[in-house]
Amino acid sequence: MPRWIALSLYCLACPLLAAPCPDWSASRAGAELTTLQHQLKGWDQAYHQQGRSPISDELYDQARERLQDWQQCFAPQAPSAAPADLGPPGTQAHPIAHTGLHKLRDEQAVQQWLHGRRGLWIQPKVDGVAVTLHYRDGRLLQAISRGDGQRGQDWTTQARLVAAIPQQLPRNDELILQGELYWRLPGHVQARDGSGTARSQVAGALQRSRLDADSAARIGLFVWDWANGPSSMDERQRGLRALGFADSAELTLAITDLAQARHWREHWYRSPLPFASDGVVLRQGSRPPASSWAAEPPQWAAAWKYPLSQALAQVRGVHFQIGRSGRITPVLQLQPVRLEQRSIQRVSLGSLQRWQALDIRPGDQVAISLAGLTIPRLDGVVWRSAERPALAGPDPAAYHALSCWRPSTGCTSQFSARLAWLGGKQGLQLAGVGPGTWAKLQQAGKLPNLLAWLDLEEAELARTPGFAATRARTLQQSFASARRRPFAQWLKALGLPASGAAALGTDWDTLAARDAQAWDAFNGIGPQRAAQLVAFFRHPDVQALRQRLHAAGVAGF
Repeated sequence: MPRWIALSLYCLACPLLAAPCPDWSASRAGAELTTLQHQLKGWDQAYHQQGRSPISDELYDQARERLQDWQQCFAPQAPSAAPADLGPPGTQAHPIAHTGLHKLRDEQAVQQWLHGRRGLWIQPKVDGVAVTLHYRDGRLLQAISRGDGQRGQDWTTQARLVAAIPQQLPRNDELILQGELYWRLPGHVQARDGSGTARSQVAGALQRSRLDADSAARIGLFVWDWANGPSSMDERQRGLRALGFADSAELTLAITDLAQARHWREHWYRSPLPFASDGVVLRQGSRPPASSWAAEPPQWAAAWKYPLSQALAQVRGVHFQIGRSGRITPVLQLQPVRLEQRSIQRVSLGSLQRWQALDIRPGDQVAISLAGLTIPRLDGVVWRSAERPALAGPDPAAYHALSCWRPSTGCTSQFSARLAWLGGKQGLQLAGVGPGTWAKLQQAGKLPNLLAWLDLEEAELARTPGFAATRARTLQQSFASARRRPFAQWLKALGLPASGAAALGTDWDTLAARDAQAWDAFNGIGPQRAAQLVAFFRHPDVQALRQRLHAAGVAGF
């Protein structure tokens, strides 16, 4: 959807999904609103004056909506709302205004729009650039870009090179067609492929001083309205077929209710089409005379967009998870956003280095998508908050494979990861014991070290918040069963470094006696891993765990 349509979209049912107002002071609100307005102005200038798109239209639309939401939240602090910079204005007047579209945010808003209307139609919302095609005496007189809806640029020279645009029509009266020029994408499935750069490719081709033959052949035409055509949609569609626009007519279908609208929206989202599309357009078959149209969203048409492929999310906080091996993983806590019917509140950055490079802080706005339609993924920073609190990450030197055997200050995360590994499928496979179990015991102060749970009796567990009598009994039985686990399983549960083809035997003393050279003699163990194995057996905290297991009668220790 071109930016000039995005600016005219009206948000229906905003209170249903709008984020809560930020808890900002008046001065902070003013600074944040100004920052966003400056960012939007920069994007507008890049798009309309320089012919490049620094941000996807999907994110741009959300940023515009975010500005509207904030202006409502902080009306006294909102700077004067400057219109979007559309670049040099078009000089060619449209014979009939381009109206733009309302945007319906969800099914409830769609149902409200459909209620009471008759003679309804639906068509894909083609992701291209809008154009007016003006014919007189059967010949193409002018092609005009959408511009501001009243005036646009004269694209007639380019249009005469595009085979998809007929130069001659079999009628002698005046015809005014409105439609979308798109980049041909045979077999394109929107849910799978997204829009990519399709719109910018066709827009860039038409803005060049000379349209090359290859680009002209890649441009298609979808006629979405015969502006000065017959009063009924049936007649207009029959007329478009007769004029040679059968492909456009075939994708304009009659519907009666929300269920049919939902069906076709889902069908076109997941089925091959020859173009990128970003939703569907709902239309009433009857509408006012074209002479009354204005460059603003009408009441007789609306857009229902596809699910977001990228969501704009505000960062609420940055949490640093420290894994069992000491790896630090920054996780962004987000103001909840929805993608593919999922509420996304967290996204991992993968590594401390990536967080340091991006320098993301609370208040920043980021782009989120789903990898493989399931895993939240950070695509990048969209813009930064005007007020950026100081935020220091953990010291990487303080965390490693042998740190945090107790829940001391700064060690809660790594210690919790050690517990999860110890009781999980990689370790002792304790039935009914998961991260939630360990968290409750930690909160109750029952786990001062990694093996303190071995001493917990059923009565003490039953007195612990979150554990009823039956749960305490089964949990104590699961803990007691750990004493019978094999020696090798216990070593892995404690975090023994990968030992390749090394023979682990049946007792601790034999393994602890090996030096680096002895470990290195086994296949699959190099000098680095050999040094890690020696360090593991010699570490004081690990030796203390060995003594505890020896006292508990666990075989091998």
